[in-house]
Amino acid sequence: MSKYRQPILTLLLSLFFCGTVIAADPPALKSNHPDRHVVQRGDTLWDISARFLEAPWRWPEIWQVNPQIQNPHLIYPGDIIELTYVDGVPRLSLKRGSLVKLSPRIREDDLDAAIPTIPISEIQQFLSRPYVLDSTELEAAPYIVSFGEDHVLGSSDVKAYVRSLPEEQPVHFDVVRPGKAYRDAESNEILGYEALFLGSAELLRTGDPATVMLTDMELEFVVGDRLIPESRDASRSNFIPKTPDRPINGSIISVLNGVSQIGQYNVVVLDRGSRDGLSPGDVLDINRLGLTVRDTVSPKLGTYVKLPDEPAGTLMVFRVFERVSFGLVMHATDAMHVGDRVINPE
Repeated sequence: MSKYRQPILTLLLSLFFCGTVIAADPPALKSNHPDRHVVQRGDTLWDISARFLEAPWRWPEIWQVNPQIQNPHLIYPGDIIELTYVDGVPRLSLKRGSLVKLSPRIREDDLDAAIPTIPISEIQQFLSRPYVLDSTELEAAPYIVSFGEDHVLGSSDVKAYVRSLPEEQPVHFDVVRPGKAYRDAESNEILGYEALFLGSAELLRTGDPATVMLTDMELEFVVGDRLIPESRDASRSNFIPKTPDRPINGSIISVLNGVSQIGQYNVVVLDRGSRDGLSPGDVLDINRLGLTVRDTVSPKLGTYVKLPDEPAGTLMVFRVFERVSFGLVMHATDAMHVGDRVINPE
């Protein structure tokens, strides 16, 4: 992504400060909130807001721009976040700190020093990969049919021969392998397939089969691996947290970093996507799925009762496909597992 990307709060300001829009009930402050916070290297907007607010993702509702500050849309280490009140309503405002260099040249070249919304390092590898593809996309994708007589497996700088490549095709491809199916937690319907990224390929010659050169190998290539056009879209790394536009009632169906118990900063897969109204930045509560237990007291034999779901954490959606999405767990009060529910925050 270009370092001249849109500042992290520009969209926030356009959404919330074309006139001051404050919710009917302002976000609740923490009982032990500070009056000010000096921004430190490694801080995120979410972390700073969590020092002041019970629901840190609601900070856009009380953010106040200081028009005297040049480029107040960016927050840097050394800046000071202050809590004030306007007509009894809390506001968070920015004072430019002495540690921030004000040279226009340095500022322009150092946009990446501004603190992010969330810890981008935790999701960087998932912003463009892995993919989620449906069965139709996988079946229609071009596939490797051979590596020639000298190779059983493919690797970087080895030619591969590909079938089903259309006449109008790009030059650069990602090579993927169909992985596990993502299924709806309730209906068991297949929502899509994980597409494991193996490496890249560059078109050398069209035809049937076409010829490509394999590059950037992360896993060995085999016959049957699929090619999809390389994504040239810039990875989104700045998010404005908000409630979903529609009611969401879904489940965690997978964990991308292979752990069994889910905690803070784990990346999870949800069985809800853009078709259900989710978009990047949406915040959801996580409820630990209540157990179904046998009622040994009831006179009726074989009676079972489901215990209520219990609040366990909060996540923010950062990447959305049609029927599934990826979310980063921002806060955890209890261990979570695949199968736990996600709903709109209260």
